[in-house]
Amino acid sequence: MKTNACRVLDQLGIAYRTQEYAVDPNDLAATTVAAKIGMPVEQVYKTLLCHMASGEYVFAVIAGDAELDLKKLAAAAGEKKAELAPLKQLEPLTGYIRGGCTALAAKREFPVYADELMELHEVISVSAGVRGMQMLLAPADYLRATHATVADLTKATLGSAAA
Repeated sequence: MKTNACRVLDQLGIAYRTQEYAVDPNDLAATTVAAKIGMPVEQVYKTLLCHMASGEYVFAVIAGDAELDLKKLAAAAGEKKAELAPLKQLEPLTGYIRGGCTALAAKREFPVYADELMELHEVISVSAGVRGMQMLLAPADYLRATHATVADLTKATLGSAAA
């Protein structure tokens, strides 16, 4: 199955592969997705829609085992404050549902901020735009396709989860 996100990568000539997995609608956690596709959770990236103090929306893309630091996101975006967008706004604004959101081929193009740790990996996984399918690609290609700004976006942890 080709999703709109896959078509964007095809148009840009970006190499990727898709990985399908069985979806449990009651468990959409990145740790679960990582286990199902056989990748370390720190390489499985989740896309979060955030609402800025100015009224704008942005995507924040962080590792599955990380927690978004809203203050860092606001600073990276030159805003005073950021918050997660209410779940009920996700589909009307992006065309995607929780567990299938990606910064590629969203209904509207929003600025994308990707956590700097993304660049440490050879391959990352992001949603292909539907639940049950991930796209695996090089971080540099993802950053180019989304025109992402790279920044420190996550809260410091005492230790990261090992997969």
